[in-house]
Parts: sequence; structure tokens; C-alpha cells
Amino acid sequence: MRTKAAVLYQMEQSAPYAESKPLVIEELELTGPGPGEVLVEIVGAGLCHSDLSVIDGSRPRVMPMVMGHEASGIVREVGPGVRDLARDDHVVFSFVPVCGHCLPCATGRPALCENGAQANVSGTLLSGRRCFQNQQGQAFHHHLGVSAFSQFTVAAQESLVKIDPTLPLEEAALFGCAVMTGVGAVVNTAHVEPGTSVAVFGLGGVGLSTVMGARVAGAYPIVAVDVLASKLNLARQVGATHTVNAKDDDPVQAIKDLTRGGAHYAFESVGSERVLIQTYQATRRGGTTVTIGLPHPSQQFAISAVSLVAEERTVKGSYMGSAVPRRDIPRFIALYQAGRLPVNLLLSRTIHLDDINPAFDALAKGEAVRQVVKMTQG
Repeated sequence: MRTKAAVLYQMEQSAPYAESKPLVIEELELTGPGPGEVLVEIVGAGLCHSDLSVIDGSRPRVMPMVMGHEASGIVREVGPGVRDLARDDHVVFSFVPVCGHCLPCATGRPALCENGAQANVSGTLLSGRRCFQNQQGQAFHHHLGVSAFSQFTVAAQESLVKIDPTLPLEEAALFGCAVMTGVGAVVNTAHVEPGTSVAVFGLGGVGLSTVMGARVAGAYPIVAVDVLASKLNLARQVGATHTVNAKDDDPVQAIKDLTRGGAHYAFESVGSERVLIQTYQATRRGGTTVTIGLPHPSQQFAISAVSLVAEERTVKGSYMGSAVPRRDIPRFIALYQAGRLPVNLLLSRTIHLDDINPAFDALAKGEAVRQVVKMTQG
């Protein structure tokens, strides 16, 4: 079948993207699902900094690639051997296909799935297949097993989570990355306890989801840090008790003052070693620093080594919110439906696929939190 998709042929093209147009919109051929695979009609696809990191070259991937990894859609066809999914099911994508039988999966850490990671690095589905090609037979890689910036995509069943069909699919898309990553970092990676203090550096979709997760966990105070007043205002709406504009004030000192010595848990969601160092400095003795952002591979994190021992500090990474997608996506959706996670406030606007390049300019400038490409009416 044919599908309209956004293809990245070359990384590191210069901004503004409205002019350089790194994402090329074209019609591709899409091979149907093989064993254990599913054809999905994409309804909503979010623009995330992880996509931007591939476009600007700080997160290198194999090219050419059909981009997009945060998405929702409707099952249109299932291949042989597919379990638990059927035509017309509503689904959210997990950007790590969870094989279920490697060592990390077997020990409850599917975000670190070895087979899923290998497929993602190779730009293939879990089976090793690539399903996109052009009229000349050139094959295109899959982005994180999803390739959401396409009207239709094929994915491994292990990349899909069935959801409540009453949830609007444009909102549902955000649970596949922003919410799973941010809320998951709080409840799965850090295990934040009620009454403990939390600081969050960086208020994109993931950072704001981290603020929401801290509120659900019962943290207090919750201090949100950014350089944009609009994002600080939004942080207050989703659960921050205090905000710090790092352009005007020293965030480390402000957090220490607000928390009487430093946060019990501090989260970095910028993808900057400079901000990660600040996040560590803002954490109290015995505290935990969690890094969620994806820095350029060349960046190095330097801290006082003795402080890890003498102050019993912990530094942890959190990938995909340390989530178990089939467990966590439905329960986070249930919290949203119960009014406890205001995920709808993350949605800045919906756009058309043809507007995707200037939309990435808006994301890079911090003018939008989450823009969702609306592929179809569903």
C-alpha cells in the first residue's frame, strides 16, 4: 500500500528548518505486516526533542529514516501469530519494542531490552525487517520501531499497547513518550516518597510530565526550573509549588533555600551536562539525582567523586521512565481520566504533516511543549 510520510535523508542540516526542510514529505510503499507484526493507521504523532536530536545530529541514526516515535493509532491489519491485538483496536506505541525474553526483560527492566535496542540502532523492526521503500525500491529505516510521521506504519506487536478506545487519540499519543518517560522517572526510577522534595530542571513535555508525576507521588515542595516564563507558568498549572527562572536567579541556591538544604530528588530533562551538574548540586546530602535528557555523546559529566561516598548521594539514569509499557501506559491513562495527571495541558496545538519542518523550529525555540501531527480523523 502507499503512505504519505516524513523522511529524513540527512542529519545536521541548519536551522531554520522551515527553510532547510530536513524532513521530506513523500509517498512511499509500505509492505504489509509479517509474522508478529501489525499495520497501524496513525492518528496522532507528537514532536519530541528526541526527534529533534536525530535531525540536528546529536542522536545519530542510520539514514534515510521515516521519523517519529511518540504516537497513537488504530489497528488495521494483524499478521500471523499476533496475540492480544485485533483490527480496530486503539493503540499507543512504545519506542522500545519489548522482546520479553532477554535478560533485562526477564528481570523486569524492559526499557533496556537488548533485542529492542539492537533493532532501534539498526533502524529495523524487531524481526529485522524494513517495510518502507520508494518507487525505485530504495529501503527506508524505521525510527525506534515506530516511524510515526506516516499515515500508516508497520510495527512489531511488542511495540504496541492496547488502550481505552474512549481516550482521544491526539492526547493518547503523549503517553507513548512524554508521559511514560516523565511520570515513569518519578514512580519507577526514583520511587519518590510522599512528603519528599523534588526539583525538575527543564520543562519540555518530559519535564512537565515529571512535575505531574511528582504531584501524584505526593512530593512537596515541587520546584520547577526553566528559562522561559511561559513554561514556568505551565509548570504551576500541572503541579509545581514553586518555580525558578534560571535566567534571573541561581537555581541551585534557590532550590536549597526552598528545600532547606537541597532537594531529596532532582531531575534533569534538558540533555545538557552543565544543567546536570546544577541538578546534582541542587540535591541534598543523601539525595538522588535522576537524568532523563539525552545529551550529545561527546558531553562529559564531572562531579566531586568524594561527595558520592561522604554524602551518600545517588546518580541514576532513566530511559523511557524505567517503564513496563503494557503496565504503565494504561495506569497513567487511568490517572489522567481520574483528573490526576493533566496531560491535556501539554498539547500546544495540532498540525498537518506538511507543516512539520516549521513545527520543529517552534520546538527548538521552546515556543511549544507538544505539537501533535493529526494524521487522520480516526
